[in-house]
Amino acid sequence: MKTIRFPHPLVLLVGFILLACLLSYVLPTGVFSRHPDAATGRDVVVAGSYHRVPATPVSPLQALVDIPKGMVDAASVIFLVFLAGGAFTVVDQTGALRSGVDWLLRRFQGREAVVIPIISVLFATMGALENMQEEIVPLIPVLLILMRRIGYPALTAAAVSIGSAAVGAAFSPLNPFQVGIAQKLAQLPLLSGGGFRLAFLMLALAIWIAGTVRYALRHRVPPEASAAADPAALTEGRNHGLVLLLLFAAFAFFAYGVLKLGWDFEQMAALFFGLGVVAGLIGGLGLTGTAEGFLAGFRDIAFSALLIGFARAIFVVLEQGQIVDTIVNALSAPLAGLPVTLSALGMIGVHTALHLPVPSVSGQAVLTMPLLVPLSDLIGLSRQVTVLAYQYGAGLCELITPTNGALMAIVAACGVRFDQWWKFVLPLYLLLLALGAVAVVVGIAVGL
Repeated sequence: MKTIRFPHPLVLLVGFILLACLLSYVLPTGVFSRHPDAATGRDVVVAGSYHRVPATPVSPLQALVDIPKGMVDAASVIFLVFLAGGAFTVVDQTGALRSGVDWLLRRFQGREAVVIPIISVLFATMGALENMQEEIVPLIPVLLILMRRIGYPALTAAAVSIGSAAVGAAFSPLNPFQVGIAQKLAQLPLLSGGGFRLAFLMLALAIWIAGTVRYALRHRVPPEASAAADPAALTEGRNHGLVLLLLFAAFAFFAYGVLKLGWDFEQMAALFFGLGVVAGLIGGLGLTGTAEGFLAGFRDIAFSALLIGFARAIFVVLEQGQIVDTIVNALSAPLAGLPVTLSALGMIGVHTALHLPVPSVSGQAVLTMPLLVPLSDLIGLSRQVTVLAYQYGAGLCELITPTNGALMAIVAACGVRFDQWWKFVLPLYLLLLALGAVAVVVGIAVGL
């Protein structure tokens, strides 16, 4: 049987842009009325307000123009990826990363399999806390070094990072960009139902880690030997320990800035740029060597960074064609005629389908919760279960959708074809989706 082979990521995303352009000619145009919401600080839709508007088809030429517009929209993320990627290349050229990986492997010699659960839990925690995605892209070179030294395939670097973070975010009891916004819009207490979500988060993470470990062990190859550092990039007297200490301090400050100071991508990018400069000087690269390290990092990460802008352009085209609300209305309307349990499971399907044209989980919450919460009240479905259906449907779709720019960028940075990623992730995704469906049914049964 011939396996599905995806086209090149750039071809795939341009194809979706052109498909969105075509849909703007085919689908009826319509919008919901919106009003500012004090609880979330965002504009939310008004239930029952969908109405037709004059057609605004997006021409093929305009669709091409929307590609740079998508890059402008995603500029803060793209520049974070560039600057952080450059910084990690500088850190790598000091030899400190390889030295740290060697130390780590010596500590876990004979127990290398535990590396996957440890790293997966770390990324799942960051996913659960702050919906970590694009910030992972610059970390991929570090993870690739580690996985290759153990002998695990490159795909494992994507699985333990973006995969674990997406699972943690989807099942999170406190992710502010998913469950937090959805609970505010549903007028539920923040963190309510946290124990229930935490129980299913642990089950979901166990499934993901088990699948990742199984894949890594089945495809293990002879480990790469520790590569000698490039003598042109190293200077006698460098201090690997200081560079690694600086790296850990930067990560700690990064976590504090995101969780406590409300940092956006610009502040993150500035921190990583500062990290690269100081690490290069401490590591003995000098000003010129540090600058050249940044340039090498920019070259290596450029394709992955730009994929994020291409993915964003898909939504720009759909929005200009005024068909996003049409798709939402068409998918959500039939749920009213279903029994309660089927309606709840149908909501998971609706959110899954919607996440292709609406790749932002927070944007999807703002778009759908004001429509589905009144519907759930009407049919006797708990609002908490309505939020669960959104989390599992939209959140888990982050694992598979090509319109997720961060996923596309990370898979590309690992040198893995998207069809290879799909072959690995699809069975796990279906298991996790089934777990989400069980959680929804159990939630209904226990009166969550």
